[in-house]
Amino acid sequence: MRSRVRGWRWRRSPLRRRSDVVEAWTVVAVIALLFVGAPLAGVVAAWWAHDDALTTVREQRADRRHVRAEVIGRSSAPLPAAQGGRQLPAKATVRWTEQADGPRTATARVAAGTRSGDMVDLWLDSQGRSVSPPPGSMAVWHQTVTIGVCATGGAGALVLLGHTVVRHAAMRRRLAEWEQEWARTEPEWTGRRA
Repeated sequence: MRSRVRGWRWRRSPLRRRSDVVEAWTVVAVIALLFVGAPLAGVVAAWWAHDDALTTVREQRADRRHVRAEVIGRSSAPLPAAQGGRQLPAKATVRWTEQADGPRTATARVAAGTRSGDMVDLWLDSQGRSVSPPPGSMAVWHQTVTIGVCATGGAGALVLLGHTVVRHAAMRRRLAEWEQEWARTEPEWTGRRA
């Protein structure tokens, strides 16, 4: 039967090795890094991701403009419904009026089920191409939280991987120390000469 004695690596003992002390301090460092370092890394990464996403949104909002357009004809048949039952957008020819250029037409993605004569929201870039709308605040927060959680998980995994490497190195060192001790002690016990 095996019994465990708590804190044996901290107590003075003839069986305690330097590798035991290193391993004990490593456990303390791992606990600190898991409960303080990993969440801090996640917060820093989320903060960076939030600033980056806001900068991207500002750039896209400066580059893109919103217009209301009328659907004048379909360019493609609606795509078949996906497995979830939600229909994918289809392409249609749309027309809108620019104050400087007058009426314009383009091909744009519209919601499934849109008919000729329906009004749709259209986003254009600086060259006048139809583009997706700039991300909203929910997309920014979604990206922020995702990056923060992934960074926290990655930092935690890195800490645990480092702990595993240190434990294996300490075990190898401990076995080598025991082997040396046994090489000195064995002749006294067995009567053999080394």
